[in-house]
Amino acid sequence: MPDETDNWRAGLSQKVVDETDCIIKAFRGSSDPRLEVKAARSDIGVDHLYAEGQILVRAEYLDRVLEVLGEQPERDLQAAEPAAGRLRRVIGGVALLTLPENWTVTTALAEIDRQLGRGAATPDHVLTVAGGANGGGEGLACPATEPEPAYHDADLYPSVTGGHGGAGVLVYLADTGLLEGIAKTHHWLDGVQAVDFDPLPPKLPGGVQPIPPYSGHGTFVAGVMRAVAPAAQIVVANAFSIAGSQLESDLVTRLEDELKRGADIFHLSIAARSRHDLPLLAFREWLNRLHDTKGSICIAPAGNDHHRRPNWPAAFPGVIGVGALGSDWRGQASFTNYGGWVDVYAPGRDLVNAYATGTYTCHVAPYTGQTREFYGMAKWSGTSFSTPIVTGLIASRMSSTGENAVQAADALLALAREQAILGVGPVLLPEGYHRL
Repeated sequence: MPDETDNWRAGLSQKVVDETDCIIKAFRGSSDPRLEVKAARSDIGVDHLYAEGQILVRAEYLDRVLEVLGEQPERDLQAAEPAAGRLRRVIGGVALLTLPENWTVTTALAEIDRQLGRGAATPDHVLTVAGGANGGGEGLACPATEPEPAYHDADLYPSVTGGHGGAGVLVYLADTGLLEGIAKTHHWLDGVQAVDFDPLPPKLPGGVQPIPPYSGHGTFVAGVMRAVAPAAQIVVANAFSIAGSQLESDLVTRLEDELKRGADIFHLSIAARSRHDLPLLAFREWLNRLHDTKGSICIAPAGNDHHRRPNWPAAFPGVIGVGALGSDWRGQASFTNYGGWVDVYAPGRDLVNAYATGTYTCHVAPYTGQTREFYGMAKWSGTSFSTPIVTGLIASRMSSTGENAVQAADALLALAREQAILGVGPVLLPEGYHRL
């Protein structure tokens, strides 16, 4: 049973502690001062992050959950508080319930599990860009490494594919947004659209431009995708604006609205563990709606804490989960998650692409406090960056064969299984590249 006490830091590597604290503090400083994020511990590390004081409830169990908590039935509760009630629809089939003051998430879910069984209600999980910390299974955190400087004119890795791969294909990229004006200095990003930008803070005295943690992540991912599919239409959303994270309830509400965009591929740069490894409640309902749209797919990274426990949403049967190959492309990267729920592996170590210009201060061990100067390019590792290679390959195949996203993905995954690496699994490489 996970332990949701303030002692969650005990025995963890400093890197995992630093990353977790960064996210918790960022939520504390967000626009909603009532929001408190907590860490749940397991025997080996951080089990998951969640919002205190609220839970997600399956609609068919709602009145029974309210009864367990000593509350009025749904109809009476809504009538008593019609404007600012404690119930909010997240998506059809799932509601967000603010708990009575005498219940915590831990105690409420334990009692609901006891009376109704697991799965009737879950925490409102925190979802983080490419979660994992390369911590030997300790859990949580974000990209496998912090960004490292690359020369301002460094060659892209993977390099830009020639031709018009991805033409006519629409990709919705949920990430940290796009750096404003980046296409003016990085031509391969020309035409990439921003739903909302990835804002950098004001410059410091002396003209120093600080780069916060996770800034530039969405730009880097879009750049890798465009390198593989240079003509794809990519729309980048700043869906993870709180230290590269967002609550499941808020993300799913946004994703449901984005279904009307008609994207061929929903590329979601997130990975998270869940309580008891249960599927994300609200996200599962959104995925059912996506599958009602003929030909559309969802793709997500497997995460970076080198563990076989399922990470969500990549572990859903209807999501393409992508792991990372190491630098020689012959084995798994040391950080990648793995297991039967990972569908395919692609290069994810030391990729080079677009990034911000400014000064980045490392925030996790062993480089805490180290400053790094960037000039618009970075070298970065993680399943966040192997995933856009697969998205780009799917988009390129769609434009060359006329297949929809489902058909193109099925064909490429079949190819990946044909060229599987023993001890790794199915593998896809960027067009024109071969294993060493």
